[in-house]
Amino acid sequence: MGTFTSTLHRGNDYLGVWPQERQLAALFPEYRVISATRLGLRAMPALIVLSLLIQFQLGHPQYWPGVVASALFLASLPVQGLYWLGKRADTRLPPTLVNWYRQLYAKIAAAGVPIQEPVARPRYFELGETLTLAFKQLDKSFIRDL
Repeated sequence: MGTFTSTLHRGNDYLGVWPQERQLAALFPEYRVISATRLGLRAMPALIVLSLLIQFQLGHPQYWPGVVASALFLASLPVQGLYWLGKRADTRLPPTLVNWYRQLYAKIAAAGVPIQEPVARPRYFELGETLTLAFKQLDKSFIRDL
């Protein structure tokens, strides 16, 4: 169980690190997954409580198993998003993205921004950190230049 929860925590960290920029939506699925996961984290508790209250007030007791199953399904949706993000954060970058990561790192360093040394075998988490820093420190056109 420890691995599952650590993956969820890693996904939550990755959710906060990845930049929510529309320019990246065409290149990476993270933009859509993060948007859906954030919506799920905000909306699902209310939907679960609402469905349980409506069933309690208006429903027949024979429908409770289906309502409980629906509530568990609704609760699992944000968890699925966090799990996917956690797995994605720990995935190593493919060679083409490693080159892109290094070019981006070089542009940030050339701009005079203090940054740590690049990681030898970067993962998507490090790419997210670098992209966040690039969007804060560089001109938005850097994405077209790479």
